[in-house]
Amino acid sequence: MQDFFSRIATGFGILDAIDIGIIAFIIYKALGFIRESRAEQIVKGFIILVIATFASGLLHLYAFNWILNGVMTFGIIALVVVFQPELRRVLEYIGRGRIFTMRFTAIDNEKVKLTASTVASATDNFSNNKIGALIVMEKDVTLNDFAETGTILDADVTSELLGNIFYSGAPMHDGAVIIREGRVYAAGCVLPLSKNMSLPKELGTRHRAGIGITEVSDAYCIMVSEENGVISSAYNGNMKRFLDVKTIEKDILNMFLDESDDSGKTSLKGLLRRNGNV
Repeated sequence: MQDFFSRIATGFGILDAIDIGIIAFIIYKALGFIRESRAEQIVKGFIILVIATFASGLLHLYAFNWILNGVMTFGIIALVVVFQPELRRVLEYIGRGRIFTMRFTAIDNEKVKLTASTVASATDNFSNNKIGALIVMEKDVTLNDFAETGTILDADVTSELLGNIFYSGAPMHDGAVIIREGRVYAAGCVLPLSKNMSLPKELGTRHRAGIGITEVSDAYCIMVSEENGVISSAYNGNMKRFLDVKTIEKDILNMFLDESDDSGKTSLKGLLRRNGNV
């Protein structure tokens, strides 16, 4: 036994450590991704099938083992179909990595601050007056397919414009607004509904669409309930409810404000973080 561990220690080099580290990191990220999605229960079921197949072989339950082997053979193909949304999110997550891409939606810091303030102000107005709203802020993943379902505006972000779009009598009030690079790119857009079956039953189409767009992209979405004026947000398929406008503005700054200010000034995000507000 001592010779065995001695040979392992002798043959273990820095490349082996890097290899193990990479595998451990991938497993860690995969487990975290599974826990954050509806895949958790499916993975548990698949693990039970694997254990049952292995146990039936050891116990010489030939008929049962033959059936389970057949299920496992087709199960691999079924997993690809079942996990199609999750696999797409994984590939998009990899593609959005800073190592592989540059930020396409990087905009001037002052414009980010103005956009955040304007969107927060409009959200506050919608909440106080119980006006339903669905605002999508595009990040690295372009939303052209969804923008084309609405009307292209490419206009400055103003509280008045957002108010006119979501006014209950307006023709585009039931759709979503897509904000790209600090401008209202499109309005009246149709978004994909979330397929998450664990969402509260009381959530309507507006909230499910807001969550749905964040499941297929890295967009940040703001939803205001028409029934009670509650402000919610969604990002990466996760929703936060009962927010105030300060939280909305802070979230926008956190996601879009570049900490490296070309003018040499300390960015607002850096100041917020330094003061312990982020």
